[in-house]
Amino acid sequence: MAETARALRTPGGFGGREGAGGPKGPGGPGGSGGARRGGLGRRTRPWAAGSVSSDRGSATVWTVGALAVLCVVFGAVLAMGQAVVVRHRAGGAADLAALAAADHWMYGGAEACVRADRVARAQGTRIVRCAVRGEISDVTVEAGRGPLTAEVRSRAGPPGPVAPGPGPPRARPR
Repeated sequence: MAETARALRTPGGFGGREGAGGPKGPGGPGGSGGARRGGLGRRTRPWAAGSVSSDRGSATVWTVGALAVLCVVFGAVLAMGQAVVVRHRAGGAADLAALAAADHWMYGGAEACVRADRVARAQGTRIVRCAVRGEISDVTVEAGRGPLTAEVRSRAGPPGPVAPGPGPPRARPR
């Protein structure tokens, strides 16, 4: 009888549910609702004001939010890494194409640019601009597709004249 009186004084009757039956009813100690606050069959109303379990499930929301942020950061890091790879691929192809064009300057500018184009295509890139003036070639190569596209310019030719210097460094006597 004492359990019945205690359960009736709690808000919501037996087990926190409205309309629960007596001690043997659905909300009673022998039923599925459970009259004690810590019972296994506890049923609460999370929308009720002042409910102890009103923040139940909030860890799931925070976990999903944290995972979403981590996915966005991971995607940004991958995109930046891909941009660096495209840039390096374009730089290497531009250098090789410029060297090929400079190596074949004596056959004319058109033939030198054809050789440069062949080298660029072998690297998976495409020539945007090729110019040969004398022994110096100037090549611009493009790599990548879509938003991750890089254009690199490279020049190649014979080394310039070496300026006469004071000579090799001498050892100082001690």
